[in-house]
Amino acid sequence: MLELYGHPLSSYTWKARIALLANDTPHVLKMVDPGHPDNSAFVAAAHPAGKFPVLKDGDTIVIESSAIIEYLALAHPGDAPLIPSDPDDAIAARMLDRVFDNYVMAPTTEIVLAHLAAAPDPAVIERASANLLRTYGWLENWLEGNLMPAHFSLASCAAAPSLFYADWVCRIPDACPRVKGLRAELLSYQPVIQCVDEARPYRKMFPPGAPDRD
Repeated sequence: MLELYGHPLSSYTWKARIALLANDTPHVLKMVDPGHPDNSAFVAAAHPAGKFPVLKDGDTIVIESSAIIEYLALAHPGDAPLIPSDPDDAIAARMLDRVFDNYVMAPTTEIVLAHLAAAPDPAVIERASANLLRTYGWLENWLEGNLMPAHFSLASCAAAPSLFYADWVCRIPDACPRVKGLRAELLSYQPVIQCVDEARPYRKMFPPGAPDRD
C-alpha cells in the first residue's frame, strides 16, 4: 500500500492527499511529528531539505507535492483527471499549480511564519498580504475568461489548500467573487472535506490563530 508521509495540518500534505482521495487510491498517512521519530527520520533522509510530503510506493520514493501528483496520474490513474489528457488543459493545470503554490501559498506561509516570532514583523505581514491581494485579483481576471481544468486535477489539488489557508490570513475580498466561489466549490468536495476534518484537532497549532469558521 502507498504511504504518504506528512501532517494533517500541512497544506502540501493536503495537496497530495486530495489527489489520492479523489481516485480512492489505497494509502496510509504516516504522521510526521515529534511523536513519530521514525517517520521524521525517513522524511529527513528522503528530501534534501527534510520536507514533507513524501510518497513511498514500494521501492519508489517521490518528493514534492506536484511531482507526487504527476506520479499518481501515471502509476495509479483513476476517474479524477489529475493531469488532463487534453494538452491545453494540462498546460493550464500545471500553470495554475505554480500560481497557487508560488503566489498564494508562499505569501500565506510568510504570514504564518511571521506569527511564529515573539513579535510579528508588521512589514512582512503587510507585504505578504499585498501579494495575496494582487494574486486574488489576477485569479479573478483569469477565471472571468477561462475555466478551471475539470476537478480533480493538479490545479484543483493545489487550489484547495492554498485558498483555504490564504483566506484565513488575508480574506478574499468581495471584489473577487469568482475566487471566493472557487474556494467554496472546492470545500464542498469530499476529498477536501476529509482533509479539513482531519486537520481540525490541530487547528490550535495554526500560528496566527484559526478563525471560527470553515
